Amino acid sequence: MSEKNLKQTVEDRAGAVLDPIVAGEGLELVDLEFVREREGWVLRLFIDKPGGRVGLDECSQVSRAVDPVLDVEDFIPHEYSLEVSSPGVDRPLKKPAHFERVQGQKVKVKTFGPVGDPPRKNFTGTLTGVAGDGISVEVEGAGTFHILFKDIAKANLEFEF
Repeated sequence: MSEKNLKQTVEDRAGAVLDPIVAGEGLELVDLEFVREREGWVLRLFIDKPGGRVGLDECSQVSRAVDPVLDVEDFIPHEYSLEVSSPGVDRPLKKPAHFERVQGQKVKVKTFGPVGDPPRKNFTGTLTGVAGDGISVEVEGAGTFHILFKDIAKANLEFEF
């Protein structure tokens, strides 16, 4: 199995197995990644809670809850480290609910291909709407763009200092 396929397989399986466990702890699994770093493979979970402000206690709580499940399920074919973290100030936006929570705030969106008129792939602006099939982003000096969820390659909250 290629490294890319392994990564995707582990991420898909980890999401399916761990999402309900994290939810059972009263938290949300916002994102996860399985990456190879200099020290070896890392399964990194990003968690959040209503109102935000995930701390060390919540990260430890989730780590204790998921660690035995990962041992029992045993779908990662080699050694790895488990890390549990807050999504941070530039948190990823993956699900419609994530976008709804940050409506009215500044976001950065990258699409798989050109979208809008004039066509572009990168959008930084205010999230002005969330509909059933996508979002609307008002880009200063360029207008409002409707971007379908299926076209979004990556989206983050853009923290303003």
